[in-house]
Amino acid sequence: MDPFVTLAFSVYSSKGVYALLLGSGVSRAAQIPTSWEITEDLIGKVARLRGQEISADPAGWYRTAYGKEPTYSDLLEQLAKTPAERSQLLRSYVEPTPEQRGLGEKLPTAAHSAIARLVSKGYIKIVLTTNFDRLLETALEAEGVRPTVLSTTDAIKGSLPIQHTSCCVVKVHGDYMDTRIRNTPSELAKYEKPIDELLDRVLDEFGLIVCGWSAEWDLALRAAIERCPNRRFTTYWCSKGSLNGQAERLARLRKAEVLSIQSADEFFGELYEKIISLESLSANHPLSSKLAAATVKRYVSNPERKIDRVITESCGSGAGMKKAAYPSA
Repeated sequence: MDPFVTLAFSVYSSKGVYALLLGSGVSRAAQIPTSWEITEDLIGKVARLRGQEISADPAGWYRTAYGKEPTYSDLLEQLAKTPAERSQLLRSYVEPTPEQRGLGEKLPTAAHSAIARLVSKGYIKIVLTTNFDRLLETALEAEGVRPTVLSTTDAIKGSLPIQHTSCCVVKVHGDYMDTRIRNTPSELAKYEKPIDELLDRVLDEFGLIVCGWSAEWDLALRAAIERCPNRRFTTYWCSKGSLNGQAERLARLRKAEVLSIQSADEFFGELYEKIISLESLSANHPLSSKLAAATVKRYVSNPERKIDRVITESCGSGAGMKKAAYPSA
């Protein structure tokens, strides 16, 4: 069976059981660059400051100039020595200019909006993300959802248990407006105990839908997935093309169902539509009319119940009840 169909049934029938793990690929359609695109842009700026121009191969220029492979975290550590400086450096990649806002760039995408609608309907409660931006929070608020956002150990220590929140967004690497963001190899190698404990619980107790995450740079997040002892629910891993490297290894470890997708926008939009279709099909099931009729009889026979109006739709066979009004008991 198509794993996408299986996923839709799983999310629909297990409301609130699946958590999302979102990487930079989910925000790419908003013109927020991925970590590798930021790396290439920074290399280009370094080259120009040295009076050199590079075009097609920034990484090749960097290897020639510095004798090693360029990485996002290593480059940021060299160019911005403190977390506060790194936070300031990254703002230009996350915050829209007036011109970009006018073009609809660096604003919530179709994927963020679809996720927000899934959250508003109660299908998704937990979102883990490596992203610094606030696109998801903005989309959630547009749907009337005020998420609990956990981006620091202090926030985790002071938060309600996750089962008591309608929506919890865990930003494992921090928020771009907080100077405690995690970027460097040492910062990404190990999380503080409260973050590890929260991840252990989510990864153990929830199913997982992974999208837009390469798994290459995030050592501590990989370690959390590796040490998870149970597979209570299925892991679904979305990929544009074949998985490789660390993502492929983790998917095998989790015995994940790999979904081939064109984009995060298309994937989450289609997932939402399939779940809404399942809602509609369940509402029109032949048992629905029988259940409604039984409910009416139960309420009418009980003098303590008051019914102003009961509306039931006919079942698929054409037999059923039409709109009926009942006076208060």
